[in-house]
Formats: sequence, C-alpha cells, structure tokens
Amino acid sequence: MFSNAEIGIDLGTANILIYTKTKGIVLNEPSIVAIDVNSKKVIAVGEEAKQMVGKTPQNIVAIRPLRDGVIADYDITAQMLKAFLKKVSRKAGLSMRKPTVVVCTPSGSTTVERRAIHNAVSSYGAKHVHLIEEPIAAAIGADLPVEEPIANVIVDIGGGTSEVGIISFGGVVSCQAVRSGGDKMDEEIINHIRKNITS
Repeated sequence: MFSNAEIGIDLGTANILIYTKTKGIVLNEPSIVAIDVNSKKVIAVGEEAKQMVGKTPQNIVAIRPLRDGVIADYDITAQMLKAFLKKVSRKAGLSMRKPTVVVCTPSGSTTVERRAIHNAVSSYGAKHVHLIEEPIAAAIGADLPVEEPIANVIVDIGGGTSEVGIISFGGVVSCQAVRSGGDKMDEEIINHIRKNITS
C-alpha cells in the first residue's frame, strides 16, 4: 500500500480514464452519473449508470456532468470523481489518501473552467493538483519528443472537443480548439441516417 498515490485523470466528456504510476490505466468508464432528481443523490456512476439508461423509474435520470470538455455541473462532477477515485482505490489496492493528481484540460479552457476542474479534484482531498493541457498530455502519451526544438502536430478528437496543437520545447506553440467532437459527429451521422434512409 502506498500512502501517497500519484494518479493522472483524463476528464473527458464521453469517458474518464484514471492512470496510476504503479498500475497503469486502472479505470476507463463513461462520464455518466445516475441521480435521483428528488434527493439529488448519486445512485451510480460510469458503466453502471450507463447500463441503467432507459431502465429506471422517472425520478432517476442519467446525465453527463461534462459538456464540450468542461464541467457543466460542478457538484455532480465532484461526486462522480469521488466515486471513481474510491473505486480505483479499491481496485488498484492503493491508499488514495492525499494523492498527487494530474488532470488533462482542454487548451481553450477559461480560468474559471480550469478552477472548477481543480476544485472538483481537490474536494476529494488531493495533496497536489496539476492541470496539463490535453495536447501536451497526448504528445507525452504518444512518446513524442516534446522537449526538443522540433514541431509536433497533435490532433485530439474527444467526445466534446477537438483540438489541433503544435508542441515544441515542452509547451503549446499554437492550438485551436472547437467545442465539438465525437459526440457531435455521432449525432450528425444518426440524424443523416434518420433523414435519408427510409425503412
């Protein structure tokens, strides 16, 4: 057991991934929360919440607390993160007391959006929270030479955002992000099929 875990979180609109330094990726689940609308109590998160869609009483709804790569519902996101971190603690056999956490954020995030992410993770009791721009994290994950004086182009298409960035000397030289991603692409494909294909 480690008294001070080091973890990374990819807080995506569609999925959340949690990585620990010692175990690798220990969680990859949908960013979905099932809540009781009357009490605002979280009933389930992740895959369990996704499985509940369409199979629950009217007072229980499944929501995505992140939209377009940023927090849309702070309280639900904080509860979801706590539930996922507890699950990781049990699954990975780590003590998650006062972990050091690195969280990916869209490069176009505002200061307010970045603060909301920081606070949501801190509310779990993290000792240190570091925010890293998604293009940098993607480049590091792809084992690109991010510290060298050469340009690396990164294209990151997530569920809620799409980013294209140029990385060099350990930083983002230029980046353009749009708050549209795989979820919007899926929606457009579904709408096109519904509109153009008759039964």
